[in-house]
Amino acid sequence: MPYSSRSYVNRYIPSNRFPVGLKWLLVVNVGTFLINFFLRGPLFLRHLMLVPSEVARGYEVWQLVTYMFINVGMLNTLWNMLALWMFGAELERLWGTTRFLRFYLSCGVLAGLTFLVCAFLFHATGEVAAGSSGAVYGILIAYGLMFPDQTMLFGFLIPMKSKYFVMIIGAIVFLQSYMATVGGQGGVAVVSSLGGLAAGYLLLRGRRLQSQVRKPVLAGYKDWKLRRAKKKFQVYLKKQDSNRDRWVH
Repeated sequence: MPYSSRSYVNRYIPSNRFPVGLKWLLVVNVGTFLINFFLRGPLFLRHLMLVPSEVARGYEVWQLVTYMFINVGMLNTLWNMLALWMFGAELERLWGTTRFLRFYLSCGVLAGLTFLVCAFLFHATGEVAAGSSGAVYGILIAYGLMFPDQTMLFGFLIPMKSKYFVMIIGAIVFLQSYMATVGGQGGVAVVSSLGGLAAGYLLLRGRRLQSQVRKPVLAGYKDWKLRRAKKKFQVYLKKQDSNRDRWVH
């Protein structure tokens, strides 16, 4: 089989039609990184990052959206943009630009909310969250759900189905979040990545999960009502029998 015809190679070969939504996400994210890198973190970018204390005291709720476009750290930004390109392009072609962008932003906002909750729970309201990791991890799990058997290269070396790749990444992110919160090692901001993964899964599989949970609960409730009704009926029959015996005697 020719190398270029293998499915896991085609994942990294761009289509003739580069998705519009993905293109602008890359432009904005890379642009803010370059501004932050060359201007040494201008003050106006600092106010766009997500700071729990500022959201609580100053009601700066816009930070839940703006923080995901303020990228710092070269390696982190490079990984996020590479992952967004590899997995986001396929999803936008499948869903269309509007749904893709709505999903991306929803994952980012929910990831930010996860960070806010954990920051208050673990007394880290002064920490700062910035970057697209939460939204990108939502895209990652969406790709695993939409194309579970698609073969890709793990570490650009090992062919692996995307569903297993997502499981491995999810386990790593969960461990990092656990160590950062319960273990007290590292910043709490890392939980935003876990929040993005959970948000992506719930946005796509929430209704099915709710149905799977609701069915056994409803079945158990109906069974309990039926057994209760039978007991009441049996008590009623016993009372009727005792009244009939009293009149006969």
